[in-house]
Amino acid sequence: MNYSQILKTCPFFAGLSDVDIEALMGIARVRESSRGELLFSDGEKAVGFFVVLDGKVKVYKLSPEGKERILHIIHPGGTFAEAAIFADGLYPAYAEPLQSSKLLFLPKEGFLNLLMDNGRISINMIAGLSKFLRQFANQIEDLTFKDVPSRLARYLMVLSEGVKESLELPISKSQLASNLGTVSETLSRTLRKLSEDDLISVSGKKVEILDFDRLEELAEKCKEG
Repeated sequence: MNYSQILKTCPFFAGLSDVDIEALMGIARVRESSRGELLFSDGEKAVGFFVVLDGKVKVYKLSPEGKERILHIIHPGGTFAEAAIFADGLYPAYAEPLQSSKLLFLPKEGFLNLLMDNGRISINMIAGLSKFLRQFANQIEDLTFKDVPSRLARYLMVLSEGVKESLELPISKSQLASNLGTVSETLSRTLRKLSEDDLISVSGKKVEILDFDRLEELAEKCKEG
């Protein structure tokens, strides 16, 4: 596996020279993690952040009752826990692989030293963190103003990038339900309703978008009352 090429596809490190990438690899450690392994816990002192090289990782919160709420699913080329190396220095959530994964760990002290020497990494990091802030704002908006069908419609529109008719859900339906702030039974009913209304066709994890215009309209619809 060419780790340097994967780093170059990561938004945080886009545009870096080979020398810069080599410097990053000089402080990084490759880590093999099995499915379900706890990478860090909510409130734990942050000692660095991660890049997914292969596999998938979920970042999630737990309610006081122990109910899981997935915040992000991180795919190869994606980073997570980068914001935790600043501010109070605590991880704000839990993280664990959804399957056997290969991760690149970047330790806090070494990475912050690199930031002082490389303005491009700093600029890319600010842009990346701004993107995450927008994603969180969208999640809050969805949970506050949109019902489950609208949340699901928006998720499918984002996954399709507005053009792909055939999709495969990258996570299980139970994980998707958590990601949308609902339960599996409600998600199943919603998928069935959208299928009956001829907006989508569902077979296992495969989804066919039948009507982009109506799905987009549903994605933008707010709760009534």
